[in-house]
Amino acid sequence: MIIPVGLVGWVVGISLLALLLFSAFRIILEYERGVVFRLGRYAGIKGPGLRLIIPVVDKLVKVSLRTVAMDVPPQDVITKDNVSVKVNAVLYFRVVNPDQAMIEVENYLYATSQLAQTSLRSVLGQSELDELLSNRDQINQHLQEILDRQTDPWGVKVSNVEIKHVDLPVEMQRAMARQAEAERERRSKIIHAEGEFQAAERLSDAARIISTEQGALQLRYLQTLNEIATERNSTIIFPIPLDLITPFLKKQAGDSPKE
Repeated sequence: MIIPVGLVGWVVGISLLALLLFSAFRIILEYERGVVFRLGRYAGIKGPGLRLIIPVVDKLVKVSLRTVAMDVPPQDVITKDNVSVKVNAVLYFRVVNPDQAMIEVENYLYATSQLAQTSLRSVLGQSELDELLSNRDQINQHLQEILDRQTDPWGVKVSNVEIKHVDLPVEMQRAMARQAEAERERRSKIIHAEGEFQAAERLSDAARIISTEQGALQLRYLQTLNEIATERNSTIIFPIPLDLITPFLKKQAGDSPKE
């Protein structure tokens, strides 16, 4: 069977026309925006849904508006007090202006990643090790402000920066462990000294009361005897204050016959 040449031309033409019509329709998801370039010039932004563009003339580039969690690789940082550490972080950002993200920078993902690495080394290099370990929230806030200010012309909003891990040298870890042990020992000695001081104050108050109140010493002595009696001892030896037996001695001396 011989197919006429004219019929083949019609089939090819219809196929090309169908292909052009099919390429004119684009589906944009809810979290995306389509940046349209017409003959190389910016022509607007398409929202989500089924969108129509001019084939061959228009070019549509999809940009995601979802928040991106980007891991910043470990960076070798020398702190202000000359301690070498490795620090990694995580960066949260999203595109707020799709046209700027496509026009102002070649690759906003790569550019934001490189900017985060350099800013991390710069900011941490101006901080001491103790500040890096104790004031991490302030450093995170400072990094977020710097990155957000520098990525604003790209249409990128940096919402948060978090330092994940600080890798210290082994020598520094040992020194910090010794410092922490010394600090705990210092606190223990202070607490012990405070306890001894409070106990001495209470004993001084008790001695003052016993010396001023008549009969307090005898009552304390009898209480001590009662506590000793509760123990399971076969033999108890204790001294008797002269104040307790003096009245009996005087009475016995008075009752004895005079020569």
